[in-house]
This record gives sequence, C-alpha cells and structure tokens, in this order.
Amino acid sequence: MLPAILSYFEGIPDPRIHRTRLHPLPSILGIALCAVLCGADTWVEIEEYGKAKYEWLSQWLELPNGIPSHDTFARVFARLQPETLGTCLQALTAELARKLEKLIAIDGKYLRHSFDTPIDKGPLVMLNAWASHQHLVLASVPVDTKTNEIKAIPELLALPDITGCIVTIDAMGTQKAIAAQIVAQGGEYVLALKGNQESIHTDVKLFFEHAKAHRFEEVPYDYVVTTDYGHGRQETRRCWTVNLADLNGRWSDVQQVWTGLSSLICIESTRVLKETTSTETRYYLSTLTGGASQALRSVRSHWGVENSVHYILDVAFNEDACRIRKDHSPVNFALLRHMALNLLRQEKTCKNGIKVKRSKAGWDDAYLFKVLDSCSQF
Repeated sequence: MLPAILSYFEGIPDPRIHRTRLHPLPSILGIALCAVLCGADTWVEIEEYGKAKYEWLSQWLELPNGIPSHDTFARVFARLQPETLGTCLQALTAELARKLEKLIAIDGKYLRHSFDTPIDKGPLVMLNAWASHQHLVLASVPVDTKTNEIKAIPELLALPDITGCIVTIDAMGTQKAIAAQIVAQGGEYVLALKGNQESIHTDVKLFFEHAKAHRFEEVPYDYVVTTDYGHGRQETRRCWTVNLADLNGRWSDVQQVWTGLSSLICIESTRVLKETTSTETRYYLSTLTGGASQALRSVRSHWGVENSVHYILDVAFNEDACRIRKDHSPVNFALLRHMALNLLRQEKTCKNGIKVKRSKAGWDDAYLFKVLDSCSQF
C-alpha cells in the first residue's frame, strides 16, 4: 500500500519541459522527503540515500531511469514553485486543524546560510504558523528580510483555517489591518506591544502603572501568578487582564480603530538566577475575555515556538548550516523540513526526540513507513 503522504505529491505541476522529464516529479519529491526524514541535509546526501534504498523505494515510486542525480534534485527544487509544495504542507495539517483547539503562533526564522553574496541576496526568513498545542507547522511563507514580515503576515494568515483559534504575534505584527483580518477570519488575537506602536503602547503602559499604583481601585481586573523552577533559575510571572467592557466606555475610541479589541494584558516576569534578579514587563492587546489564566497561557505558548520549532530545526535538521540558496531551493527545502518535522512529531510509537527519530527512520524501513503513513492519522 502506498504511504499516505506520497499521494499528496501527485497533483503538483511539473516545472520542467516535457522532454527533460526522465524522472517523474512525484518520485523526485518522494525520494527527497524520505531522505530528509532519514537524515539527509544536502542534494548529494539525498542522491546517496536514494541509491542505498533503491529496492525499498521502488516498491512505492516509479523509477524508470533509476535514482535522479543530485544535480537533478537541485534543478527541480530550484524551479518548483514554493506555493505548490506549501499546499502539501497545509493539506497535511488541515484535518488536524479542524479537529483540535488551536493556539497559533506566528513567528519568523532566519535561514542563516541561505544568503548569496555575489548577487547581494540576504538570508531568507521563513514566516511560520505554528499550532502550539499540537507542535505542528501549519503553513509557511518566505520573507526576503525581517522588515517585510508585516506584508507577509496577511498572506500567511490566509492559508490555514483560523476559525475559533487564538493567534499570537510579536510586536512586528501588531497592526490594525492584521487585527481586522484575524477577526474577519473568525479568530481571536493576542498582539504584543512595543515601540513600533508608540502611542498605544504608552497609553496601555501608563494605564497599568496607574492602576497598580492605586491597587486597581475602580478598575475591575483578573490576576494570576505562576512560578517555575529549573536549571538554577526561578521565574515568577504575574499577569493582569482588564476587560474593556467593564470600563464604562473608556478606551472606546481605541476599540473603534482596533477591530475586536476587548481586553488589555500586562505580564510582569521576574527572573532570579543565582544572585541576579531581572524584571521585564510586557503589554498586549487582545480580543480575549477569559481572564488572566487564559491570557498568560496564550502568551507563554507563543514563545514555545523558539524551543519546539526553531531550535529543533537547527539542532535536529541542521537548518542554520544549510547552504542551499539557488532560486526557490531554500524555500522548498525548508518546506520539506517542515513536512518531515510534522510527520516525525505525529508518529508516537518512538518516544525519543526528533534527531533520534530521524536516525531510526534511516535504519528501519518499517519505522519509516509508519512515519510516512502517520499523516493518515491527522
């Protein structure tokens, strides 16, 4: 039986002219995904994986002219439109997204070695939509530089179904149009405030400072405190939320320009490491009305993307060290890594980390089949 994931490659348009198609496109994509799952990080490694696993691969894939060369893999992925491969990533997680409650974190990640100095091309940024509870990448779009994330966020938001979701974005994405889009698509938002929204940031900061100084007299609020210990560090987080509906029309002018705005959030984090104590206070705009516990949980889930996606891609997939940089290749290879990460996370029989799972998939064909077929459980 064909592994479930390989069927997703059947409808992808082939960017090559017909007379040069010695190898079927679904087979090229299938070999590349299997190789990445099993530890390959370059085109040469993908070719060598294909040669080593030719007999196993030939059970599932059409290989009329054997295994493609590394140059063939490089040319195909350089020409393949990323949107078509991105559609496969979205299809993989669409069913899961409909079934489960979602906290979606929007955050960007640099591909450090995707720069190309001779053509003055800087490192690529992949903007990712990450389902925090399920630890799955829902969708990704490329960004040329960090300053263009504002333009890419609306495009990314349009890809997954965010109905009923809480979308968290750092200060770069705190824009009135983005807030309006999230609400229009049926979602909720928690948007961080920093200097890029100087006026509203100052207003919210002064509001909470005054309220705390006067012990929230005549300001209905909710409050929660949590304390974590680990690695010689103690971190205490205090969260205050104020529902604007309880303020008798105050902030109504702000609500008119920030679609769906229902609450203000203040989070104060105090970290004690040995004899050093540091405190940071952050502020957020939100549509949430569920209180301080929900707000704090949403914010903390957002920052989990660093450890659960960015760190894993660098450590288990060597993403930062990858020097693939020609045309569409870096985006397409990043999408392959995201597919592989999702599949490895969905496969539950092996309880070890992602790096060990990649190695096991390379050693054990039966386990690799389980990983490839795990998307049928989505």
